[in-house]
Amino acid sequence: MSFFTDPFSTEFFARGLIGGSIVAVICAVVGTWVVIRGMAFLGEAIGHGMLPGVALATVLGLPVLIGGAVSAVAMSVAIGVLQRRGRLSYDTSIGMLFVAMLSLGVIIVSHSRSFATDATAMLFGDILAVRPVDVVVLAGALALTLTIAVVFHRSFVAATFDTRIAHTLGLDPRRAHIALVGLVTLAVVASYQAVGTLLVVGLLLAPAVAARAWTTRIPTTMGVAAGVGILAVVLGLLASWHLGTAAGASIAITAIALAAASSGARALGRRTLRRRATHATPSVTPQLTAVR
Repeated sequence: MSFFTDPFSTEFFARGLIGGSIVAVICAVVGTWVVIRGMAFLGEAIGHGMLPGVALATVLGLPVLIGGAVSAVAMSVAIGVLQRRGRLSYDTSIGMLFVAMLSLGVIIVSHSRSFATDATAMLFGDILAVRPVDVVVLAGALALTLTIAVVFHRSFVAATFDTRIAHTLGLDPRRAHIALVGLVTLAVVASYQAVGTLLVVGLLLAPAVAARAWTTRIPTTMGVAAGVGILAVVLGLLASWHLGTAAGASIAITAIALAAASSGARALGRRTLRRRATHATPSVTPQLTAVR
């Protein structure tokens, strides 16, 4: 039993667990919509779009979360402006800004004296460095995420499956899309401390993918995804403690492994049901013949 309890008896590991669990719930709510809408590339782009702000804040000695948030918001706004006013497609706009922001972040960090340390923290996060004030900020981000998700739920559903119905119901699909981009931005910024900019997409996608294999309703998918995400945080932190691996990367790879296991189990269950149905069919045929 001490294998599971010893790591979390330390204060910094316990805070990492609490902070990581909050991040997991945020990513579960937002990640469900990311998977349904096919917005994974947007999440990755915003994650790397944080780099210039984080790098600049690091060099200037300012709070990195604020710098990352400003940079991520700027990235989101720029994507919207390019899409509306330019002739570029949505994916092309994201791709160009993705490369531009990533390059700018690397250029800024390269001027820092602690290049290797800063780059590692930016890309892979440091969940074990979560402070009590960070937990409070994450709790506020979770409350804001849930509020937006509830308020815009009907708009998200209508805009996802049929924009014509959304207009008929008096809903604005473009406004819903802006709100959803805002949610993705919020989730990416909130997840930065836990898994960094490189691995945030894994935490956004993997729990939702694992949940989608077993659920059909959106709120249920969010709930199951939250459970999978929290499990990934617990197992990832345990692996980090006992194996001496990076905590953020351990959490991300655990989430991916859980998604793969969930999909595999679901596929196996379906094959088993089909096999049983095939074996059951011949036994029914003679009975029907006898009745005739």
